[in-house]
Amino acid sequence: MMNGDNGDVGGYLNPGTKRGSDELLSQTGAVSNGSVMSPAPNHADNNNDAKKVKLDTKNPGAPSRVIHIRNIPNEVTEAEIVHLGIPFGKVTNVLVLKGKNQAFLEMSDEVCATTMVNYFTNCTAQLRGRAVYVQFSNHKELKTDQTHSNAQNPSAQAALQAAQALVNQTDTQGGPNTVLRVIVEHMIYPVTLDVLYQIFSRVGKVLKIVTFTKNNTFQALIQYPDVVTAQAAKMTLDGQNIYNACCTLRIEYSKLSNLNVKYNNDKSRDYTNPNLPTGDPALDSALAIGGPPGVLASPFAAMHGLSSPLTAAYGASPAGVSSLSAPNLNLPNRTGENATPTGMPFTGMPLAGVTPTAAALGAAGIRLPGQPSPNCVLLVSNLNEEMVTPDALFTLFGVYGDVQRVKILFNKKDNALVQMSEPHQTQLAISHLDKMKTWGKQIRVTLSKHQTVQLPKEGQPDAGLTKDYSNSPLHRFKKPGSKNYQNIYPPSATLHLSNIPPTVDEEQIKDAFTQAGAIVKAFKFFPKDRKMALIQLGSVEEAIAALIKMHNFQLSDSSHLRVSFSKSTI
Repeated sequence: MMNGDNGDVGGYLNPGTKRGSDELLSQTGAVSNGSVMSPAPNHADNNNDAKKVKLDTKNPGAPSRVIHIRNIPNEVTEAEIVHLGIPFGKVTNVLVLKGKNQAFLEMSDEVCATTMVNYFTNCTAQLRGRAVYVQFSNHKELKTDQTHSNAQNPSAQAALQAAQALVNQTDTQGGPNTVLRVIVEHMIYPVTLDVLYQIFSRVGKVLKIVTFTKNNTFQALIQYPDVVTAQAAKMTLDGQNIYNACCTLRIEYSKLSNLNVKYNNDKSRDYTNPNLPTGDPALDSALAIGGPPGVLASPFAAMHGLSSPLTAAYGASPAGVSSLSAPNLNLPNRTGENATPTGMPFTGMPLAGVTPTAAALGAAGIRLPGQPSPNCVLLVSNLNEEMVTPDALFTLFGVYGDVQRVKILFNKKDNALVQMSEPHQTQLAISHLDKMKTWGKQIRVTLSKHQTVQLPKEGQPDAGLTKDYSNSPLHRFKKPGSKNYQNIYPPSATLHLSNIPPTVDEEQIKDAFTQAGAIVKAFKFFPKDRKMALIQLGSVEEAIAALIKMHNFQLSDSSHLRVSFSKSTI
């Protein structure tokens, strides 16, 4: 490779050389983005014309606020070139020489440019999966002449305006800073804080994570130590699927500049302060007492039974479930000074010779012979003793998985055990139902220490507190990969109704819900399918109670209503 812009531009630039309206460089020795970038007619051959001039080779590699980028793909846009520079400071100009697979980027000062060149000296920059080379230009400025301004190149103009807008936002509204806002779309399988940590820590050191549900979607705020790492994470992971065809990451810059984490638990974590309380008084007091080391390093380690294919892509990729839908991007592993960037596999291509993990296979409804079944039992506490029944818990938890057995504890009837059919279903139930207000009380849902729910022995009194549902016809997820997994949402005030017979009208359905104790705010049949409808109730708590009562409600001699939570509103 040649130093500086030495010959790599193929003779585009020559200080002091003027070519009439095709001037490529001003008298000051500045690169101009005149007709080279312009889509005007009769300039298609300017690549050949430009070969007649030679490049200035004085002081190759000396610091300059103009950066030379080589080996860019033909289809790369000005916006993508500008995007490379945004984390390092203000971008003031851009010039793309598509015919030569090269580009120039002008930063506001040499300090920004030096930071960018130094960063990409230690880790390879990539554009559309191709490694590109970043170095100082011999030229001190990119100058646009009056004849061929950026006004003639809308894409360059738009890219620079967008970059300016991002810089202006940094002080007041966020922009490209250290905190990313992550939205997980189509979350068929559970995504936990630990899964996100494994994925995002591959890009660089993660300082803090806060997870929450907003607008019926699972979201997270993730803080990095610097803007460069946050930018790399956004560019690399935005739009990628955690699992095949689902759990899609949508990433944007947060308006926050720092996360204030109060508790280290399954919802939030400050990795710089491991001594924060969990927020659970019983657990905090137990941890404070101390004692011999436990089997697990963390009380939350057992809560995340589903491995992450995005993280597995770097080492062990569960076949069939865990393949990363991403281009072959190299990430700077900034957790160690001499760490080597690690490549991701191509879309749908699990790494060869890798043994599938039990948890990932379980998510696909597969179990290896002779393999112990992971924990599928939930402990549900703080229940309303007057309202809870095994059937009610079967219906509610059945929204997130196939319930096999339910046991309400005889001596503590505000506690129950719920056994699901697969471990990933327990995670879905925890993420969606824990701390949800049900029958006037905020229930808690955690993993139980029990592996199974025991049925009472023959003749043993049970008072109907234990029930087996293993052969129930009401299971929603009998088939592996069932489409019902695509319609799993957190509890919401709007319910989705299906299996409505044509003989039943809106008033009959509204009356049935009213008699069940719900206040109906709105109702709407699906325009193209009257077998389905949405019904909006007064609150989420009302909707939970209505779902428990109205799911499998008999609407006619041969039709039973199907009820689930909806992501929509009316």
